Amino acid sequence: MAATGIVGDVKDTALTQEGILRIEWAAREMPVIRLIRERFAKERPLAGMRVAACLHVTTETANLALAIKDGGADIVLCASNPLSTQDDVAAALVAEYGIPTFAIKGEDNETYYRHIHAALDSCPQVTLDDGADLVSTIHKERQDLIGDILGGTEETTTGIVRLQAMAREGKLRYPIVAVNDADTKHFFDNRYGTGQSTLDGIIRATNVLLAGKRMVVAGYGWCGRGIAMRAKGMGAHVIVTEVDPLPSLEAIMDGFEVMTMAQAAAEGDIFVTVTGGLSAIDEQHLREMKDGAIVCNSGHFNVEINIPALEKMAVSKRTVRQYVEEYTLKDNRRIYLLGEGRLINLAAAEGHPSSVMDMSFANQALSLEYLAKEGRNLIPDVHPVPKQLDQEIARLKLDSLGVTIDKLTPEQEKYLATWESGT
Repeated sequence: MAATGIVGDVKDTALTQEGILRIEWAAREMPVIRLIRERFAKERPLAGMRVAACLHVTTETANLALAIKDGGADIVLCASNPLSTQDDVAAALVAEYGIPTFAIKGEDNETYYRHIHAALDSCPQVTLDDGADLVSTIHKERQDLIGDILGGTEETTTGIVRLQAMAREGKLRYPIVAVNDADTKHFFDNRYGTGQSTLDGIIRATNVLLAGKRMVVAGYGWCGRGIAMRAKGMGAHVIVTEVDPLPSLEAIMDGFEVMTMAQAAAEGDIFVTVTGGLSAIDEQHLREMKDGAIVCNSGHFNVEINIPALEKMAVSKRTVRQYVEEYTLKDNRRIYLLGEGRLINLAAAEGHPSSVMDMSFANQALSLEYLAKEGRNLIPDVHPVPKQLDQEIARLKLDSLGVTIDKLTPEQEKYLATWESGT
């Protein structure tokens, strides 16, 4: 049975009207979610389903939650990062739309996990995750819930890495659809969304001019590609650091300088980590940075910069701007850490533009519908988004843009399906 009487825990319901307006503004740029929501409201494919979602509580997430609710599901939402919640949106979800939401921007670690447990008290049949904290909490502390769970989805590269590790070790006990790996997600959300929103967060926090700066991007996956491309477009000299030879070579051919972080540490003015790993910027790198270096992270967890080492190295620390902490070292060099080392695009800005999240959350909505139909037939593993769903989302997005494309003729289809034709 689902838990009853769940209301939520938000900063201030007096922010509701502001949240409503911002949710409506985001909806203007989310035509695919709108079309899915309209169909869901008619067909009710999620009728009676209990959904727990651990996502960034933003205007875009609100539109996804409304689509899921219109599909017939009971959804409970909590934050997937302590600094990513938009408090007015959380207020509107609770007070206006009746979606239990547990999220307060700046919540401490204890509150963060209390909110995750509150969402799990709804006894979900499907989980939606952004970083795999919901899934890992279930597997570590709430295993009693697993028998009722059909499956889940995962939104991030970091989360997929964690879940694949669980699957390899035989620890994953229900199927997960890897939303992050859908082409209509990572090609656009990770590259164009992270690229723009990361620079937006840096600029809002610091008001620095990027033109002429030496920006070091740690990691050249789809997020790193997007950040490097956008920074170059704004006049920065971009240096890429990597551990994988293939993306390193790609970065060189894309026109970027590639070196080790040990080499880049003394070169950079601004550092951004997007590796998904641990201590991409470590103590030895911090010791080499120039006075005034700006350091931030756009990966999911705040472990990509060795913050404990920076704390230990500093002789003093002060907040000089909102989301900017100045660490003064023994030799009087100053290093500026943005957003407590958490996702700078959500800590200091508003996250990805709505139009790119439209496709990402369309994947979430359609994957949820897929799990409602097929979840019991899937083994506990990390599964791809079905190709037909990916293609349908791309088609809907093109339709919303007023773009038409060619279709293969029967003769062309036959040619591509046969092996007889040659030179």
